Amino acid sequence: MLRLPFTLKEHLAAAAGAVRSAVAGHGVTAIPTETFYGLAVDPRDNEAVGRVFDLKGRPVEKALLVVGASLAQLERLVVVPPDWRSRLEAAWPAPVTVVLPACSRLAAGGAGRTLAVRVPSNDLLRALLEVVGPLTATSANRSGGAPLVSADDVADLLGHGLAVLLDGGDTPGGAPSSLLDLAVDPPRLVRAGPWEPPTAWGVKP
Repeated sequence: MLRLPFTLKEHLAAAAGAVRSAVAGHGVTAIPTETFYGLAVDPRDNEAVGRVFDLKGRPVEKALLVVGASLAQLERLVVVPPDWRSRLEAAWPAPVTVVLPACSRLAAGGAGRTLAVRVPSNDLLRALLEVVGPLTATSANRSGGAPLVSADDVADLLGHGLAVLLDGGDTPGGAPSSLLDLAVDPPRLVRAGPWEPPTAWGVKP
C-alpha cells in the first residue's frame, strides 16, 4: 500500500498520479471526504468494485455512492432531468447525495439502474476528482461497522486491500450526507442529514 499526504494543494499532483495508477490496475484507494474516509474506485470497473465489496464484506446487490467534481462531470454517469439541473447546481457542493437514473448499468449501481451521486464540499477532493474523474466514496469500514475518521485506523483495518491511502489526517466525522431519491415522483427523503431540502423541491418523507 502506498500512503501519501493529502492535506495541501502541493499534494495534489502526486495523489492524482497514484490514484490514476490504482484505477488502471483495478485497485482501491482510500480518500478523505468531508465526513469520513471512503473507498474509491472507477464506478464502471467491475473488478475494482468487486474488490470494494470484498473489503467491506458488503452484499453485492447494494449500490455504492459516487462523488464527482461537478454536476457536469457526474452527467457522464447519470441522467439529470432538466428541472433538477439548476437546483443541484445551486445546492452543490454540499452534504447532500441524490439518487438519479444511471445512463447505463454500472458496477457501482449494484442491482439497480440508478446511482447515488454527490459533489463533495471537500475542496481538495473536488480538485482530485477534476483530474481523475468520478470515483466511488463508500465509507471505509467493514459492512455494519462504524465509519472511520483516522487514516491510521483505515490502514489498520483495510490496508491489506488498498493500493493507495491518501492521508488527509483526521476527517471531521459527523452525520452522513442527506440522501434524496430524485428518481421517483414525488422525490423522497431516504436519509435525513445535515442538509435540508428547500420546500420548493417537494421532497416527501
